[in-house]
Amino acid sequence: MKYLSFDLEATGLRENDLIIEFACVPFCTAEKKVHKELYFHTFIHCPSFDILKPNLDPWVIDNNEELIRKANTTGLKLDMFKKQFDAYLSSEKVKSYFDNQKITLFGKSMAAIDLPFMNRDLGWEWMRERFEHRQLDLSSVAYNLIDLGFLPEKCKSGSELMKELGFGEVAHTALEDAINTALMYIKILEKFSKEN
Repeated sequence: MKYLSFDLEATGLRENDLIIEFACVPFCTAEKKVHKELYFHTFIHCPSFDILKPNLDPWVIDNNEELIRKANTTGLKLDMFKKQFDAYLSSEKVKSYFDNQKITLFGKSMAAIDLPFMNRDLGWEWMRERFEHRQLDLSSVAYNLIDLGFLPEKCKSGSELMKELGFGEVAHTALEDAINTALMYIKILEKFSKEN
């Protein structure tokens, strides 16, 4: 199957927090290949770090200050992000890759912020017109493999899953995380396929 692996970084995990970085990259499970040449990546404008800081969680202050500053100075306004992302999805290369079908989204812990924030900022109808209503979530796959006894319980954590699969540390940048999430799923397929 073909999926669009995506990830976003935000100012936090609360309802009113803001997307500051977005990236996606297609991959194919039949080929076991991530098509990095077809990636899309951008920063999304937000208020300055100094304005946001009083309401940010300590983790975000310690780890995402640089991303927030970059989003503030170079990020696209939300309407321009939507326009450029739509142009990407409508491009002949991407449409051809997905056989002119609705795209199935793939990510990690998407229900936490990724999908709610995308639905909020891009619009529920806009999302439904472009993407399948079913998605594949790496965290759910990992939980299933833990329940079946194929992975240790520590792999409930995304960073522990990365280590277990030999990928090192989570980058917490949207493009690298979108690529690594797809590569981890491919690695899981290779590790647990019926041929092995």
